Amino acid sequence: MTTEPSRIPAAEPLRVDARNNRTRIVEAARDLFATQGLDVTMTDIARHSGVGVATLYRRFPTKDSLVTEAFAEQIELCASVVADALADPDPWRAFHTVLEQVCAMQAVDRGFTGAFTSRFPDSATFDQLRARAEQGFGELADRAKASGHLRADFTFDDITLLLMANGGIVADSRRTALAASRRLVALMLHAFRATGAEPLPPAPHLGLQHVVRPPAAH
Repeated sequence: MTTEPSRIPAAEPLRVDARNNRTRIVEAARDLFATQGLDVTMTDIARHSGVGVATLYRRFPTKDSLVTEAFAEQIELCASVVADALADPDPWRAFHTVLEQVCAMQAVDRGFTGAFTSRFPDSATFDQLRARAEQGFGELADRAKASGHLRADFTFDDITLLLMANGGIVADSRRTALAASRRLVALMLHAFRATGAEPLPPAPHLGLQHVVRPPAAH
């Protein structure tokens, strides 16, 4: 008498389910972070993705791990934008191209600035990409100054001020938000030009963390 071999459940469906759950969680997080910022709760993300909270925490044990996954593509894009600009032989064009593109990313995603300015000790790659982008932009500003296009009293604090203003854009559509951002950046670039520049008040010594920090108490 022959015995039928034991039937062992295939592991592939479980792997597919896990992968699908992870994808849904990341997509839900991206949607909610973009519209509500990083303050959205893990419970809301689980509900929006259609998975249980326990499943979410199995895939992403901490909120930081989910944030870095959700914004991985954007931080890579940001670093790539800066790298491409550094290869541009025109210092002023390189400088304003980065400002326009980064502000456009911020205008349509409320969570982007929070993710970009946060520190994630458990994600060295994320922090390295951000640091590379910051360093690269500093180099772009130095080049634009050296070429005589960017005013001599421009500081990195002015970028913080621009991002603070750009982050305050409230619009009823993505298209309107992008149009408002382009207008704001164009106005600021006009102010940043060295030609005929009048002296500015002292820089307020702001770090990028001030872009998302609550107002100071009176």
